[in-house]
Amino acid sequence: MVIGDMPLGTYEYDNTDIALGNAYRFVKEASVDAVKIEGGSISRARTVQKIVSGGVAVMGHIGLTPQAISVIGGFRAQGRTASRARVLLDEALRLQDAGAFAVVLECVPGNVADAITKTLEIPTIGIGAGGGTSGQVLVFHDMLGMLSHPHHEQWVPNFCKRYSNVGHVMQEGLLEFKKDVESGEFPGEQYSPYKMTSEEKDLFNKLLAQDA
Repeated sequence: MVIGDMPLGTYEYDNTDIALGNAYRFVKEASVDAVKIEGGSISRARTVQKIVSGGVAVMGHIGLTPQAISVIGGFRAQGRTASRARVLLDEALRLQDAGAFAVVLECVPGNVADAITKTLEIPTIGIGAGGGTSGQVLVFHDMLGMLSHPHHEQWVPNFCKRYSNVGHVMQEGLLEFKKDVESGEFPGEQYSPYKMTSEEKDLFNKLLAQDA
């Protein structure tokens, strides 16, 4: 199943027809099976309901919502107070009632995610939300260590377990490529497979000589 994350500016309008139209484009042009939108407010639930009623499946996303990072004060955990946790539960229920088939819970305390999961009838997908959710997701660049530069590594979320260091291997390969190009070792004869016949090469050299 392919779920398309609807970009910022494609679904936040009071006119929910705009969101529905963009969801249709996502399905038709990107061949997604469903779309995901962020937020659990009353107006966002209205948008979910509109899209679902139009025939497009919707996954919700609450907690840390990356597209609204400047509004919520940066990349920080959500639902760490009882009142805010209750708001998240209400948002999850609202999205479920609007027709969402699942909800992503990002960067919330494990006990809060567990309570939401047990309350809902639809699955939850956790990212930095403990082990009590129905499923888990990680950004594959983070989990595979693809960002190897120290400047990038400091931004890998502390909830992300790294399963590999692909970035270091990639960096080693790029440095080896650079060295081979600078030394002239690459491409060399081995990686220059396309040849002219001797006859065609002679004819080409004669053409070049005419232009000289």
